[in-house]
Amino acid sequence: MQSILIVDDDLNLCTVLKEELEEVGYNSNFVNSGFEAMDFLKNNQVDLVLLDLKMPAMDGFDVLKAIEQNQIKAKVIVLTAYADVKSAIDSAKMGATDFISKPYDFDELLITITKVLQRE
Repeated sequence: MQSILIVDDDLNLCTVLKEELEEVGYNSNFVNSGFEAMDFLKNNQVDLVLLDLKMPAMDGFDVLKAIEQNQIKAKVIVLTAYADVKSAIDSAKMGATDFISKPYDFDELLITITKVLQRE
């Protein structure tokens, strides 16, 4: 079973998204900060990270840098309410595989997750 880590400071979004992902067969966990994300990723194998960009203290760009520096193999999809072209380009340059705007459509998110996880 493939595993997904949701990283977002919105607890309600994390709870709903975790339930949606588990209903379709993914093992999912969530954390509510960049620091928690890095602790989790250093101690657990995950296939995919759904990452918010705007979080206090350690934002999504900081997490992307830390993922690269720590050579964590998980793929990353940025999932953010602050979607603009610059953020999309910057996150791609920093290793994000895809970029999705909030509010998300779960069917579209699921298609993107499936495509990303199938890439070698």
